[in-house]
Amino acid sequence: MQTVFEIDHPLVHHHLTHLRNKESTPHIFRSQVRRLAVLLAAEATRDLPLRSKTIETPLTEMEGTVLDVRIGLVPILRAGLGMTDAVLDLLPTAEVWHLGFYRDEHTLKPVGYYQKFSSHPPDIVFVLDPMLATGGSAVAGIQRVKDWGAKEIRMISIIAAPEGIASVREAHPNVKIYVCKIDAGLNDSAYIVPGLGDAGDRIFNTFV
Repeated sequence: MQTVFEIDHPLVHHHLTHLRNKESTPHIFRSQVRRLAVLLAAEATRDLPLRSKTIETPLTEMEGTVLDVRIGLVPILRAGLGMTDAVLDLLPTAEVWHLGFYRDEHTLKPVGYYQKFSSHPPDIVFVLDPMLATGGSAVAGIQRVKDWGAKEIRMISIIAAPEGIASVREAHPNVKIYVCKIDAGLNDSAYIVPGLGDAGDRIFNTFV
């Protein structure tokens, strides 16, 4: 079963170039994150189940189709929030739940600090995080979603390092991963190269 999907589309290449550009201001960066999140979500939802629905158009009755699945979005705080509204534009009835992790700069390991889930998980959960670097937060986040009881989980990231993809595939081999681009790898500080810098800081303009 194919589990890693790298989106090859002219619009992805175009918007990703502007996203990476260090001269892009925070509002441009946020706009590019949204556009890329929409393109990723369209691909990641390609095979969602449908059911028939009879409707009235202005001219006649017809048999249409609507989604037949309960969908949850789980952005990994904080950068995942930058993708959430864009995905909600495509899936306006989706539930939004949250997971918070920060990276310990000494160990480079994820540290969980927040979780908000319901008592009953959705049918399909999309985990949102713009960057899949070491894979630490993704692996830990997906495990929490599994512990919640979700049966089908999909990871959506804008860029990824091969190391992060390998970590997720090893820990969660049945989770599908959707990315715009798989970059060359990680530097000594575990940042993706060529990458785009710190997505959270660029989204929220919190450089210090």
